[in-house]
Amino acid sequence: MKLIEIIKSKRPSVVFAFAIEKFFSPKVTGIESIKHLFLNKQGIEIGGPSDLFKANGQMPLYPFAAQVDGCNFSSQTAWEGNITEGKTYAYDEAKKGHQFICDGVDVPIIPKGSYDFVLSCNNLEHIANPLKAIANWLLLLKPTGGALVLVLPRKESNFDHKRPTTTFKHLLEDYQNNTGEDDLTVLEEVLKLHDLRLDPRAGTKQQFKERSENNFNNRCLHHHIFDVALLVEICQYFKLKIVLQQSKVGNHIVVATS
Repeated sequence: MKLIEIIKSKRPSVVFAFAIEKFFSPKVTGIESIKHLFLNKQGIEIGGPSDLFKANGQMPLYPFAAQVDGCNFSSQTAWEGNITEGKTYAYDEAKKGHQFICDGVDVPIIPKGSYDFVLSCNNLEHIANPLKAIANWLLLLKPTGGALVLVLPRKESNFDHKRPTTTFKHLLEDYQNNTGEDDLTVLEEVLKLHDLRLDPRAGTKQQFKERSENNFNNRCLHHHIFDVALLVEICQYFKLKIVLQQSKVGNHIVVATS
């Protein structure tokens, strides 16, 4: 969420915390301790590219990597506009990776066992079946293991602040039931609790409703609400080792290795 949107929200505690983080503590701490997981390595990002991973971002991982490829669900998205498959993934000023256009849950056309790390920034919340997605992302890692970076929005700082945090039981039920990305179970909750004041791009209440009902084609809906405790449970379920865990004003961040 941009600073101007936070100011308009008239939530003083969030404005103050955001300002402190923005101007006095912009970087994620502990990057040097995990640098080896990305240095001269091959990675793929589901969704993106993300400002957070750029050289001037809070978690500058792109500059370390030899190459980062990207995966987006469609050739036209609400975030990137029009994109084309091929060597077009412009994640860094001087580098480009391969852009895959395919489902970001099943990742059907991406070669398994090909990458040293997988990045996901403000993406997993848009997925109806997060555990299925993560299970498939882990298959993209090389047999010798690799790193998974999960960055999820902190609800207290955005339009989800009225919504309850999702339980791991809920995620597990979605996984066991093989819930599809056309699922709209959460729609009633979203329409009731989404704070449109903090989401001006969503338009009017009616426009937001129409966009949400058409979610399979735009993937703008936040199906689930995460906190660090939930991310830890997810990592434990997949028997991953957490090597970095941190919350900033805007995001919860976990880095885990397989």
